[in-house]
Amino acid sequence: MTLTIRPLTQADEAAWRDLWRAYLAFYETTLPDEVYATTFARLLDPAHPRQNGFLAVRGKEPVGLVHFIYHPHNWRIEDVCYLQDLYVSEAARGTGAGRALIEAVYAAADAHGTPSVYWMTQDFNTTARRLYDRIATLTPFIKYQR
Repeated sequence: MTLTIRPLTQADEAAWRDLWRAYLAFYETTLPDEVYATTFARLLDPAHPRQNGFLAVRGKEPVGLVHFIYHPHNWRIEDVCYLQDLYVSEAARGTGAGRALIEAVYAAADAHGTPSVYWMTQDFNTTARRLYDRIATLTPFIKYQR
């Protein structure tokens, strides 16, 4: 079956919610319904052009998602792109869907004039890191958070 990467549409809300819930479960996180509703609305709202989302669809079945955010950077004139969330369903892992989602973000960032794309993952996420090591450069930065 053909894999398609496309922007989210209003009709995708239930499938998107299921995929994002599974992604958050991997990171042992739950969010209130209000966050789901607000995030989905922002991803579709032209008044929020910095927040974006794509869905990976195999045949007619949504199998993955990616969220990415453009933002200014003090060391660059152009914006940078933060790939915030990436998830592929367990059944679709190893099929190229994760790589296709990241490459779609790369293409969108290039079209936006934003050549720098970055993301974070947990050090124990070895399956995803095998892909990341092939298509990006690992940096030495460590995240701190308040």
